[in-house]
Amino acid sequence: MAGGSGERFWPLSRTKRPKQLLKLTSDKETLLEEAVNRILALIPAKDVYVATSRTLAPAIAKAGLKIPRRNILAEPMKRNTTGCLCWVASELSARFPKEDPAIAILTADHMIGQTPKFLACVKRALDTAEKHDALVTIGIKPTRPETGYGYIETKKRKRGDDGPIRVERFREKPSLEQAEDFLASGNYTWNSGMFFWRLSTFQNELDAASPVAGETTRQMMTLLKGNKPRAAEMVFANLPDISIDYSLLEKSRHVMMVESTFPWDDVGAWDALERSRERDKEGNVTSGAPVLLETRDSIVLNEAPGRIAVGVVGMVNVVVIVSDDSVLVVPKEKAQEVRLVARELKKRGAKQV
Repeated sequence: MAGGSGERFWPLSRTKRPKQLLKLTSDKETLLEEAVNRILALIPAKDVYVATSRTLAPAIAKAGLKIPRRNILAEPMKRNTTGCLCWVASELSARFPKEDPAIAILTADHMIGQTPKFLACVKRALDTAEKHDALVTIGIKPTRPETGYGYIETKKRKRGDDGPIRVERFREKPSLEQAEDFLASGNYTWNSGMFFWRLSTFQNELDAASPVAGETTRQMMTLLKGNKPRAAEMVFANLPDISIDYSLLEKSRHVMMVESTFPWDDVGAWDALERSRERDKEGNVTSGAPVLLETRDSIVLNEAPGRIAVGVVGMVNVVVIVSDDSVLVVPKEKAQEVRLVARELKKRGAKQV
């Protein structure tokens, strides 16, 4: 999945260049390139698809990904992850009309380390989806009482049991006190946003959990199989504009979880970079040759080092981001609120979004 606007990474992230097209956790590859190259070790390029929006499809087509261009699936309009995954199911049903493939829904904008462990986990999740009539997700073992992530609740495991486990329920982003309780209990994992299912299982569970979405998806499948893409696009508008978590996962009684064994980070805002990039002796993450004096535990990135000089003096725990035409300065603890700047600029009709 490679849609979305990535407003929390303004000013580098823009409408036509969201965070998955930025080099955030690596100086060599964008997040999307990392995601595609990582999975190619397990799944051949002909079977790897990128689901995105009509706005982003041209940029993604030019991103140099090692997959066929026809494997870029652009949903007709914004309908959140429910629309994204219903459109994906419809496209794949039309392309593989006599098959019931198991599908891995992966993220294009997360930091994932130790690729061999990740691929082994994906294989276990796919195997689980093929063997069980269930929706499958990956739960991330929490390392801190994070309030910015959703959680997955399961029953307590028997000692030594690391196999797939049935999900009890999904929990929304908690308060700090709740997150601390979740961490202490050992019954909760972070929701990775990665899902695995057979096409038929997805359709059946969607029918039960969200009948309108289920019927709309069936109509789109029929229309795409009949080579009527314009009609399918018109039907797409009937889908609810909500996340797949709300429309399907939280309502289904047939969800299983495979626990992760690899390092993972949501990369949800600028402060995430200090968890994935190397820091200097003062705890700073830098790029683009900024000058830092008496500054520590900060993130300073300059995208235009040949044209703009950046200096930061006497600061602690701040984020400073400089692009060709914009500057952001924010305390790290307020990094999640950067999206409010992007939204305000849109209201003003600014070109820097």
